[in-house]
Amino acid sequence: MRSDGNLAVMSLRRTVLALLVLIGLIAPGDALKCNCTNCEKSGYECETDGACMASTSYINGQEQHVRICIPRESLIPPGQPIFCLSAEGVLNTHCCYTDYCNSVDLQVPNGVPERAIWQGTSGSWGPVELVAVIAGPVFVFCLLLIVGVFVFQHHQRNYNHRQRLDVEDPSCDHLYLAKDKTLQDLIFDLSTSGSGSGLPLFVQRTVARTIVLQEIIGKGRFGEVWRGRWRGGDVAVKIFSSREERSWFREAEIYQTIMLRHENILGFIAADNKDNGTWTQLWLVSDYHEHGSLFDYLNHYTVTIEDMIKLALSAASGLAHLHMEILGTQGKPGIAHRDLKSKNILVKKNGTCAIADLGLAVRHESVTDTIDIAPNQRVGTKRYMAPEVLDETINMKHFDSFKCADIYALGLVYWEIARRCNAGGIHEEYQLPYYDLVPSDPSIEEMRKVVCDQRLRPNVPNWWQSYEALRVMGKIMRECWYANGAARLTALRIKKTLSQLSVQEDVKM
Repeated sequence: MRSDGNLAVMSLRRTVLALLVLIGLIAPGDALKCNCTNCEKSGYECETDGACMASTSYINGQEQHVRICIPRESLIPPGQPIFCLSAEGVLNTHCCYTDYCNSVDLQVPNGVPERAIWQGTSGSWGPVELVAVIAGPVFVFCLLLIVGVFVFQHHQRNYNHRQRLDVEDPSCDHLYLAKDKTLQDLIFDLSTSGSGSGLPLFVQRTVARTIVLQEIIGKGRFGEVWRGRWRGGDVAVKIFSSREERSWFREAEIYQTIMLRHENILGFIAADNKDNGTWTQLWLVSDYHEHGSLFDYLNHYTVTIEDMIKLALSAASGLAHLHMEILGTQGKPGIAHRDLKSKNILVKKNGTCAIADLGLAVRHESVTDTIDIAPNQRVGTKRYMAPEVLDETINMKHFDSFKCADIYALGLVYWEIARRCNAGGIHEEYQLPYYDLVPSDPSIEEMRKVVCDQRLRPNVPNWWQSYEALRVMGKIMRECWYANGAARLTALRIKKTLSQLSVQEDVKM
């Protein structure tokens, strides 16, 4: 006689095995051996790929016992195969899945509750208990997995928070920036750091958070520009409105491109986001140039031939460096400005130009031949848009197309400079390009009609032919304004032409 414990173990084993076979998770053996009451020729045995069955029925007051093999296809559907069901007070059926397991003697159940109809099929447990056995461990595993993910994310947030505190904690300033370091020292460090991509972020934040704003010096669609003081030196602080976050991020990203730093590109110092208690300010800190933009400078002053050449040559040098791709591990991608105009060019104390406002710039990755275009809604200034931009024929997949559009705009800037050149006591008042052909705030359609349909360009006065420098400037302008972008000069070609002119005119750069 088996002990009660052994019987319980066998009952549990049969129950689980039966459930797994019924739901299709495992397949029964290919040749399951069973007792068979109707198989006299084979020694009361049969083989099946399905299950063994034993049943006891109570018919006409007599018990009848049957043991047979059930083929696997008869066990479908797996939930409650019809052969394995019992009937209260009439039939007790037992299906099992091990050799000769249908040797048991069954009794016809009396008063068996209807909910226990599975008892003969799956041992001593009902369907609820079976589901609990299978689903319980799965539920516990899922719960542990969710808790594990939550704990990981919690630790990750704490780590990032600690990192941010380490960067922003003023007590750490002395680790990154010496107390006696001046603005001139900082700019020197930027110029000699090797990468040319700007200061480390923690130094940028240290600088930005110790700047004292002095006065507002300009406003634009992006926000405001302030003059600030930092350790005895002046800096320009461009404060973007919160809705211009993409422009702020893009401009900071472009300024920190490796090897971008150049004497004719605005010197970038730092970028930071500052919470003033009411809203978040987005700061971009750069070199300060007291003359302001070329637009402001030309409005207030006339220029000599020497001044004109210095302004034009330095602008071409800055644009040539921007456009140029430098190969190597410390290389630089080609960059196109896309919003070149006199308001986005600053005049330095020595009378040369620095190209600014790179918020719309695009970078060209030559290795993959892809163009990194900013995901913002801004477009360039309509008055300075090239013909192919106005009529939407520009090839956005070809980087040279963007460079050609910059050259067209540079030609318009040269026209603004040359008009203010005082040669022989003659000069003209300052005007914007196409001032006599379009309104003060022209639409794209108005500009397209003038530039593309009528093919008009700013007027180049005949008297410029009397002065070699103005004659050369007029020739460069015309070659920047061709309707076909591919026919225009390159920034490097313009730079070389103006360098030769500066030698002829004995201009000290």
